[in-house]
Amino acid sequence: MTDKDIKDEIIDETIESGETVETLSEENEIDKLKTEVDDWKNSYLRKQAEFQNFTKRKEKEFDDLKAFASEKIIVKVLDIVDNLERAIAASSESKDFDSLVKGVELTLSQMKSTVASEGVEAIETEKASFDPHLHMAVAVEDSADHANDEVIAEFQKGYKMKGKVIRPSMVKVCKK
Repeated sequence: MTDKDIKDEIIDETIESGETVETLSEENEIDKLKTEVDDWKNSYLRKQAEFQNFTKRKEKEFDDLKAFASEKIIVKVLDIVDNLERAIAASSESKDFDSLVKGVELTLSQMKSTVASEGVEAIETEKASFDPHLHMAVAVEDSADHANDEVIAEFQKGYKMKGKVIRPSMVKVCKK
């Protein structure tokens, strides 16, 4: 027996027993509300599935962005690698040390230009006061020629990228 048959039988019994039509309209109202609840439930489940798909898609896009974020700079560096290889090949053929030095100097200039275009700049240390945010003191020395906390020597250049220190300068500092 189907749901419709059961409902029809209940309606017939209700009419035979003399119950009011009001009970029938309440049952119809309940059926409508059940249908509406089912519709809302299905809509909710669809929206939840759409949101999960959206979340997965955004996670994949973010993973792809992380994986290929350095692609632009790598392409520029590969041009520089090509130039270094050409400089080595040219100097190997001619056995000219001066041309090798000249080629390496040009390639170094290209590398500096490439990193500068990405917002990288060297941290100045000459005649600078020691700043722990910019410098890493690896040695100290008492020097009459320098003021207290003045940088005496730079062992390794430091760099900032768009204002953020990405590598502090390794320096020797005067301590009196």
